[in-house]
Formats: sequence, C-alpha cells, structure tokens
Amino acid sequence: MILDIFFPNRCLSCNRIIDADLLVCELCFKHIDFTHFNYFDDNFIKEKCRLLFPVEHTFSLMQFKQENLSRKIIHELKYKNREKAGKVLAEWTSERLDFKDKKPDLLVSVPLHPRKLKERGYNQLHIFTEKLSEFYNIPFDQDLIRRNHYSKAQALKDKEHRLETENTFSITKEISGKHVLIVDDVFTTGNTLATIAWEILKAGDNKVSILVMAVDI
Repeated sequence: MILDIFFPNRCLSCNRIIDADLLVCELCFKHIDFTHFNYFDDNFIKEKCRLLFPVEHTFSLMQFKQENLSRKIIHELKYKNREKAGKVLAEWTSERLDFKDKKPDLLVSVPLHPRKLKERGYNQLHIFTEKLSEFYNIPFDQDLIRRNHYSKAQALKDKEHRLETENTFSITKEISGKHVLIVDDVFTTGNTLATIAWEILKAGDNKVSILVMAVDI
C-alpha cells in the first residue's frame, strides 16, 4: 500500500495513474492494435508458417508495429521486469481466443538459455503461458523444450543471423500423439518457431499450432 502511494502504477502510454493490476488506462486501451484473428481461419501467421512447417492453427493477440503501444507493452514485459504484463496479456487473450471443442493437449513456451534466464531473472513467457494454462485447463510443460545455445535477442540480430537456428532447440522427453500449442512473444521470421515445431513433429505423431502475443506485420 505504501509503495502504491509513493510509486503509483501509471499507464504505459499517457502516464496517468491507474489501478495496480492494469497496464494502460481505459482511453489508451482503445489504441492497442489487436489483430482480431480467428484461431481456426487462415491468417498472416498461418501463411508464413506453412512455408516452414506443417501447422494446424495460429493466433496472435496484437500487431507489433514500429512505436505502437503493443510494442511498448511487450518491451516492458521482456526488458523492464514488468512480469505482471504477462498476466494481463493472458487475460486479454482469453477474452479473444476460443478453442471451442478443439483445445490443444499441451502448451509449451519458447525457452531461454539458462545463462539468459539468469541474466534476465525470469522468462517473460512463463506467467503468460501459466495463466493461459489455468484459464483453458490445458497442461503447460515448461521443460519439454531446451535451448542448447546462448544467443542475443532476436530483435538485436540482423536478418542473416536470425536464420541461424539449426540445433538451437531439443526435446527433453518422449512425446507422441499430442497437439502442442507453441507460445512465443513476437512472430517475426517464424524461424525460431519452425525449429521448435520440427523437433516436436519429429518426436512422434504430433501436431503443432502457434500462439504469439504479437505479430510483426
């Protein structure tokens, strides 16, 4: 309570004081570029993924554009210790994503290398995916995928280096006959997701779908 008085939570866009469990005020919320994707329909991500690996369904909560509010929210989550942003983004996702009677069997998120995890102190995807797991009652396995190499963030790489993901990830346990939903923050080239997807597909008679916080269109 004392911290709320001296360091009140402020809107990430206009800096107004807002409730502690919010990211933006009501007025600025209207400026978030939600995609309005339908999980079962064709969309930009599905078209890109199909060029890289067999995919069932795809969904993105927001659009990731230069200097837009969605970009700022994810930047706060990833680099400024705003872990609660993951919970808020999961709530927004649950309001817009309906699996109907075709829920995936398992949720997995893109892992950080142990060194990167130690540097950052948390994986920005864990709270997001955990909240989705609770809401949809779908198991979340944060240990299924292992990142084998330490590398800098995708956003800091040039296009050529973004394609260098061979043997970046591996499967840590047997998995077969599952529909796995892979969760990531931002869809850019799709190459990281493709690497993980192929590991899951090669492991057994599995299917994969994709869910991201935002897509860079």
